[in-house]
Amino acid sequence: MKDLTKGNELKLITWFAMPMLLGNLFQQVYSFTDSAIVGKFVGSEALAAIGASFPLIFILIALAVGIANGINIVISQYYGAKDYEKVKRAIDTMYIFSFVAGLVLTIIGIAVSRPVFELINLPEEIMPHALLYFRIYSGGFILMFGYYATAAILRGLGDSKTPLYFLIISTILNIGLDLLFILGWGWGIEGAAIATVISQGFAFFLGAWYLRRKGSIINLQLRSFAFDKSIFRTAMRVGLPSGLQQSFVAIGGILLYWIVNDFGVDVIAGYSAAMRIDSLASLPAMQLAAALSTFVGQNVGANRMDRVRRGFILTWWMSTGMALLVTGAVVFFRTSLMSLFTDDQAVIEAGNDYLIIVCAFYVVFSSMFITNGLLRGAGATLIPMFITLISIWVLRIPLSYILSRDWTGLAETGIWWGIPVAWGFGAAASYAYYLSGKWKRYAVVKHEEIEEAL
Repeated sequence: MKDLTKGNELKLITWFAMPMLLGNLFQQVYSFTDSAIVGKFVGSEALAAIGASFPLIFILIALAVGIANGINIVISQYYGAKDYEKVKRAIDTMYIFSFVAGLVLTIIGIAVSRPVFELINLPEEIMPHALLYFRIYSGGFILMFGYYATAAILRGLGDSKTPLYFLIISTILNIGLDLLFILGWGWGIEGAAIATVISQGFAFFLGAWYLRRKGSIINLQLRSFAFDKSIFRTAMRVGLPSGLQQSFVAIGGILLYWIVNDFGVDVIAGYSAAMRIDSLASLPAMQLAAALSTFVGQNVGANRMDRVRRGFILTWWMSTGMALLVTGAVVFFRTSLMSLFTDDQAVIEAGNDYLIIVCAFYVVFSSMFITNGLLRGAGATLIPMFITLISIWVLRIPLSYILSRDWTGLAETGIWWGIPVAWGFGAAASYAYYLSGKWKRYAVVKHEEIEEAL
């Protein structure tokens, strides 16, 4: 376990973020692999179906993951304050919530998948593929949430390396199963979904085995699990706004597909592939923000606000530099990257249009995420939720719809321009809230000096 309240801020955040970045890179690699193998060997309809399924998957898991992240913030602040008894109770609460949420969301997902796909006018040739992929994938929610809980617990305690090892093993397994199920056994899109579920389950069982061996602060004994209502209420206060924020993003993703679906299978498939590349490109900012959240949580718990401020500034500069490098790489290699998914030139061109517009604004996206990472770590998640709500529902979706209409002459490229506009508003509004200092009042562990300053 790592105490982030002592030592050089930049070094701590960098070394804490790197395993998380590599871990999520491997996680994205197996999503990337699913799409690449399906696109190359099953077809554009199947590739489009995987892309269309993910916003619905994101909607279902966003709220639960947000609350779990709230418990993660609680763990990091209690750990920073050296209150180990509450750390143990928070871990128990995390697991119980994750398993119940996984079961409930599996049932809901299977029930609502067809009505949602029909609501967004998913083309008939894509519908069977999307339903099959989604229903198999959602059957693994319990295993997925179990792994997320394990990784979040370890990160809250300052250990970002161990989850990386589990993800590396899981990714290698997923790629091997993809090749076996799709190329070897000819299972098609269902093979990709089954491979992902098995791989996520394996990562969870590895994590559970590891935690059972840790002892000391972590004492993972199923018989002694206890649900702490007080800690859960605190986690709900911190995590529910974050979960709702992610839900707004996910619903916005569904509505964006509703707009994209008007332009046919080639654009849907191109957008789906480009989103995979976009997900990889956004990882540095997202993982630096996640590392900053844990760093801020521990230092708020230890009442080291000077370290919080320095950590934020240093992380912002590092993230900005990485965003510029990623932008250059995506611009230069975009066609080669798209070609990994498909040989269809129309699909490649549609994806290129998306990437050239959106990647030019990765610095803005990075700034938004880093600022929100600090706010989440401090427990201030309500205002960022409202900022996201405005960004997506007042700016991104209406602009994407309006700019893609015939009279603008932009066609599907008009959809993509709504995205950086929303990022710009989110970055500016989040930074203004940071400057106000009001986020400090939301700390889980209260300190007299902070209360007096407010």
